[in-house]
Order: sequence, then structure tokens, then C-alpha cells
Amino acid sequence: MRPLAPTLLCLSLATAVLAQQPTAEPKPFAPGVVTTIPPDLQPEETVSTHDIVEVRARADAQWKPALLSDSRTLYGMSQDAKFRRDAWCLEFSFKPLRMIEVDVPGEGPKLVWYMVYAVRNTGQTLRPVESEDGVASAVPGQGGPVRFIPSFVLESHDRTADGQPVHIAYLDRVVPAAVSAIEAREGRGRQLLNSAEMAQREIGVDQKLWGVATWEDVDPRLDFFSVYVGGLCNAYRWTDPAGAYQPGNPPGTGREFVRKTLQLNFWRPGDEFRQHESEIRFGVAHGKSDLYGVGDGVAHRWLYR
Repeated sequence: MRPLAPTLLCLSLATAVLAQQPTAEPKPFAPGVVTTIPPDLQPEETVSTHDIVEVRARADAQWKPALLSDSRTLYGMSQDAKFRRDAWCLEFSFKPLRMIEVDVPGEGPKLVWYMVYAVRNTGQTLRPVESEDGVASAVPGQGGPVRFIPSFVLESHDRTADGQPVHIAYLDRVVPAAVSAIEAREGRGRQLLNSAEMAQREIGVDQKLWGVATWEDVDPRLDFFSVYVGGLCNAYRWTDPAGAYQPGNPPGTGREFVRKTLQLNFWRPGDEFRQHESEIRFGVAHGKSDLYGVGDGVAHRWLYR
């Protein structure tokens, strides 16, 4: 076999050395760049009390037993039934809300609003436990992998029509051209998952995933708005409006759900003619808290919606 020329030998050695080197770790962000909101777990999220309308709507379910209390019948037990579940919540971190102009195929140059964020599974859970005397309580526990199904809604608080408030909402949309540009600008060696990619991943205990939410065609007149982040918790509430379920309907007919959601508040003192990311502030502008439904100085809160 003919020996390698010196130049080729050097190139081969260099390639082998590079292949053995570890992959560069993502660079840390400067202090204060990332805002982190810890998980919010409440004991009441492990239980909810409801009538089982599928039973109570049936006239033939009511009967008076001869040897039992009415409360021991199916009809009796269907009143104020307890539904218990484990509760978990992810830690959420985010960078300042920003803008970037990208060339979207088939649409041309477009200004895209975006938020780079991270979710971390701390493993913290609350579990309902019933004692020997029948008293239930919520106790801390260690959970396992969870899945974040992201929902990012950017909603205005200051748009009006005919003098009445109009809440314009923008849903997070996957813009591939924007994600690659944002990753080059913001990632610092991290992969940024879009919402569809994020929903496909399981997040192990103490694992952190980085992603990006993007919004198109945002009204440039927007001054006061919030970003609502859904999917961070498995906590939810439900109600059965009176008369919504009728005998013979499929179970759950008419049932209404609201889910625990993180509200992030922002304001922008600029105008519609010169949009720039440096104008966006995290928090509530002085004297405008009523628009957001919060108190003064409340930059974020958890709510059901």
C-alpha cells in the first residue's frame, strides 16, 4: 500500500483529533437576560368535586332502598363525587420578547415577533393521599417524564371597535424560516424547538428543553398585551352547565373545561410606524393594570382560562 502524502496524513490526523473532541456546550446567557418562573403547585389541584350528571339526569336512577341509606345508592354517590389526580407543573424560563425580519417563502419579507423559552421538569408533584381515618391530603412526591403540549397566545388589551374593547388574539405559528434565523441569533449553541417539535418530546426529570414561539402579522398599533402560555401544568377545572346534558346524550356532552395558564404581561410605548423590539417592556404600565385584570406591578400570574 502506498503511504499517504504528508499533507493528506496531516489532514487525516486533524480529522481524527476533532472527532474525538467533545461537542461544545451551549454558552450561558448573561445574568438577568433570562426570567425564570418556578412551578406553581396548589393542594386543591389534586381534587375536584362534581355531581355526575350522567347519573343524576336519569329519573330511573332515583330509588329508595329498604335496608340502605339513600347516600349509598348510585344516585346518592353521584352527588359531590371526588375526582383525585396527581398534579405537576413545569418550570418556565424566557428571554425578552423580540422581533426579527425574515424572508418567508411565498410571502416575502415579514416581521415576526418571537419568544425564546425553556421548560424544565423539576420532578415535583403533589399526590392525593387518604389516611386511615378517611381524610385526604396532598403530599409532595417525585414524578416522572412529562410532555409539554405548548400553547402560546399573544392577546391585546387595548384594541377597540365602536368604542368597545376587542381582544385580538394571535396564535403561535410555526415559521421555519424564522426559527432558523432566531436560532442563529439567540441559540448560543442550543437547538430551539418549534411548538410542533416540542410537543413530540418527553421531558425527563431535571431535563430542560429550549424552544421558540413565533407570531406573524401582529397589529403594529398594539401597546398593552399579554402572552398566555398553556400546557405547563396538568391542572384543570370543569363545569357542567345546567341542562347541557340530557339523558341519552354521549357522556360529557356540554362539559366545559378551563386549564391552568401562565399570563405574562407586556407593554410597548412606541407607535405603529416604527416597530422595534427595544420598546417592549415586561410588566404592566403604570395605571394600566385594569386592562390586564391584575393589580399594580403584577408582571405575571397563573389563572384558569
